[in-house]
Amino acid sequence: MNTNRRHALAAIASLAATPWAATGALAQAWPNKPIRLIVPYAAGGGTDAFARTVAPRMGDILGQQIIVDNRPGAGSAIGATAAATSPADGYTFLLGDSATYSVNRSLYPKLTYDSFKDLAPVSLTARFGLVLAVHPSVPAKNLAEFVALAKAKPGQLSYGTPGNGTPHHLAMELLMQRTGISMVQIPYKGAGPAVQDLLGGQLQVLMTDLPTAAQHLKAGTVRAIASLGEKRLAATPDLATVAESGYPGFDAWAWQGFSVPTGTPPAVIAALNAAYLKVTSEPAIRQKMTEFGTELTPSTPSAMDAYMRAEAVKWAKTIQDGKIKVE
Repeated sequence: MNTNRRHALAAIASLAATPWAATGALAQAWPNKPIRLIVPYAAGGGTDAFARTVAPRMGDILGQQIIVDNRPGAGSAIGATAAATSPADGYTFLLGDSATYSVNRSLYPKLTYDSFKDLAPVSLTARFGLVLAVHPSVPAKNLAEFVALAKAKPGQLSYGTPGNGTPHHLAMELLMQRTGISMVQIPYKGAGPAVQDLLGGQLQVLMTDLPTAAQHLKAGTVRAIASLGEKRLAATPDLATVAESGYPGFDAWAWQGFSVPTGTPPAVIAALNAAYLKVTSEPAIRQKMTEFGTELTPSTPSAMDAYMRAEAVKWAKTIQDGKIKVE
């Protein structure tokens, strides 16, 4: 048995011995088969790339393969529902984002899962820098020029997102509210397909995360207008933020976290959390994430729970002010 496997099982055994771990026998046997990681977006986007970077290392630590299962659609609700309705046996977990955990509950009148009741937090994972990007044919070179262009064509410009209710969608809604512009959203089933249409010229404007767009920005096939976080991204130090461009206080990120079906043994949750924490300590992983514009944010389950509830309140206001509804 390798060292990582022994370490993980020792942690599980010690946790299972505590009074609250009534399912200790199950936890000690776990994992004895591959584990499924549901990604609620299409292959090729930032969420998918992140999952396929960290999942193999987590699998090495736990001693079982972690298989990425893409379930795109409905602003991550399809994948979230699949996870929420899976057996709570430790063999399914979810890489959800702010839409999954905080936004959808305000956006969808008939949601097929409850993120606070049906999913148990494991850890926040990372936050991605968001970037307003355009096809090179768009004449705007910075945010001021882009706002002027949009105001000259109210309601005539369209923009792509990875889906309704995604961090990208809500960030653009917040940007439109702050700048006074109006555009029409074109939701895709993930960032990958949206980027392909932007590259092909079928789409002119895209709100994307930096990991998805990084290689295209470097190649010059896509142009960045502004980043949306409170600070410049390490991977794009010359790209001004929205806040620097005349809208102080503007701050929006795409954040993500792991969760499991409610009822999953606490010792399994602790072992998944520990495996992810170990992965984030590896220099090669940290360097790769920095280059992608990704900030690693591992946390305790309780910290993730508090954060997703606070974000639900924040984005509920944006949704209400923008009169945003999705059927």
